[in-house]
Amino acid sequence: MSFEGDDGAQYQVVVNPEDQYSIWPADRALPLGWRAEGKTGTKQECLDHIAALWTDTIPRGPRGR
Repeated sequence: MSFEGDDGAQYQVVVNPEDQYSIWPADRALPLGWRAEGKTGTKQECLDHIAALWTDTIPRGPRGR
């Protein structure tokens, strides 16, 4: 996965209750309902981490778990 315009800022990988992943600026409070996954780095590092980790993109609800 590639993202043009990596700004060099620090981001963290976050996960919501449906097991969906995203990135969020590391210096901002997490949005309601999201939790930190543990990875922090540049935007590209976080996106690469998500690409390697998130293989089942179907939300938890439809998966029936």
